[in-house]
Amino acid sequence: MRTVLIYVANWCGLLVIAVGNGALREKVYGPHMAELSAHQLSTVVGLCLFAVYIWFLTGVSPIGPGRLALLIGGIWLVMTAAFEFLFGHFVAGQSWTRLFHHYAPTSGT
Repeated sequence: MRTVLIYVANWCGLLVIAVGNGALREKVYGPHMAELSAHQLSTVVGLCLFAVYIWFLTGVSPIGPGRLALLIGGIWLVMTAAFEFLFGHFVAGQSWTRLFHHYAPTSGT
C-alpha cells in the first residue's frame, strides 16, 4: 500500500510536466509554428519528459508485481481524466459537450 500512496502522490509530478509542457508550447514555439505542428512537437516533448520522470520514479521506488502496476496505472488514469474534466469545465470554462468530444474516438480531434 505504501508504494501505491507514493505513486498517487507522484502523479502530481506528471501534472506539473503536462502543464509546463503546454505553457512552453503556447508561449515559446507555438506562435512560430502551425498549430498541428506545435501540438505534434508538444506530444513528443511531453512523452519524453514523462518517460524520464517515470524511469526516475521507478528507480527510486520500484513497483514490483504486475497487479500493483495495473492498480497504479488505473488510479493514474482516473486521476488524469478527473483533472481533465474538472479543470477543463470549472477553471477553463469549457462545456461538458466540448470536453467529452475530445474523448470521442470517432471525432478525429
